[in-house]
Amino acid sequence: MRHRHAVQLRWSDADLYGHVNHARALSLLEDARLVMGSDGTHAPPIILARLEVDYRRQLRYRAGESVDVDSWVTRLGGSSVTVRQDLHQDGEVAISVVAVLVHVEDDASRPMTDAERAHWATFSDDAAG
Repeated sequence: MRHRHAVQLRWSDADLYGHVNHARALSLLEDARLVMGSDGTHAPPIILARLEVDYRRQLRYRAGESVDVDSWVTRLGGSSVTVRQDLHQDGEVAISVVAVLVHVEDDASRPMTDAERAHWATFSDDAAG
């Protein structure tokens, strides 16, 4: 099941020409991943191990506008989870990313708990719903 999250564009995201800066756009996607990774009580310690980004069209800043981010899990590993995300503006995908997140403890990767695996599995395209 895909997770849809609206993220608010911020005045500080824009450059002189009204475009959302590429690094700021990635922080919008990160916001959606953080919400997705939290079970509502806490977020497990996770680090970003890999990020692949495709900028498909310009992302424009418009005051008060939010954009939608669709996120879903494409792979569950032993300690890692691969998440695909599409950021939409005006009904079109502006940015697509593939992010590999690794669960960590004491600066080293650690296996996911059964609860963490079950949580992430709900966002898999293979999940019922």
